[in-house]
Amino acid sequence: MINKARKFAEAAHASIGQKRKYTGDPYIVHPASVAKLVATVTDNPDMICAAWLHDVVEDTPVTIAEIEVEFGVIVAQLVADLTDVSKPEDGNRKIRKALDREHTKDARPEAKTVKLADLIDNARSINQHDPRFARVFMAEKRLLLEVLQEGDAQLYAMANDIVKKYYTS
Repeated sequence: MINKARKFAEAAHASIGQKRKYTGDPYIVHPASVAKLVATVTDNPDMICAAWLHDVVEDTPVTIAEIEVEFGVIVAQLVADLTDVSKPEDGNRKIRKALDREHTKDARPEAKTVKLADLIDNARSINQHDPRFARVFMAEKRLLLEVLQEGDAQLYAMANDIVKKYYTS
């Protein structure tokens, strides 16, 4: 099932020609990193599948219903928990991020673990490649950490460390 999720995510992101913003790498390198981090703290196949699939609904034409058909209700629920709910018409970035954070607050602990891995991978990339945007991004992630405490303790500590180091360096 995990291999199927990898292939599904790879095809979904490739279908729209999605690339990583700063490197131009195929987008799948990000879900791969997130899945790898999640796999360091659990062998739960639903969580690892959700890690591979965490951006497909947000970024591609794939729907939660399609995820459910392909991977079952649990993976679909996790991906739904991981998918931002805000839309551009909801307001400025601060308002949208608050809506997404409220959605994440109610997510299952398994989804929060995946979200922590996502935060870690994105923070590493943004801090390295875009210090100017990192100021905005890291402030958002500091707030997001407040609702991710039910996620895996090891990944929470890693994410918290990245945010703390950002503000102390």
